[in-house]
Amino acid sequence: MIFHITTAQAWEGARASGAYTADSLATEGFIHCSEADQYVWVANQRFMGRQDLVLLHIEESRLLAPVRRENLEGGDRLFPHIYGALNLDAVVHVAPFRPSADGTFA
Repeated sequence: MIFHITTAQAWEGARASGAYTADSLATEGFIHCSEADQYVWVANQRFMGRQDLVLLHIEESRLLAPVRRENLEGGDRLFPHIYGALNLDAVVHVAPFRPSADGTFA
């Protein structure tokens, strides 16, 4: 299982269109994802205080696009990147993802 943080609005748009394509797919060539032990850290680094998020639970074996684990920003942590559109049937659960009162995620 890998995870992707997005807005509820973007997820609803994907459901209407039949596939999910994050902005990063157009600008970087892949969709950023996280392992189970990484998504809270990512949320606190990039989405602090955001109230409009959902967490996509993605069954990697169902993905049609390839996944590569990479660290393109330096460091030792490898992150899963989806190199193509995310087919909706690979998403097995969508959970509201809201921060605590202080804006941090846990």
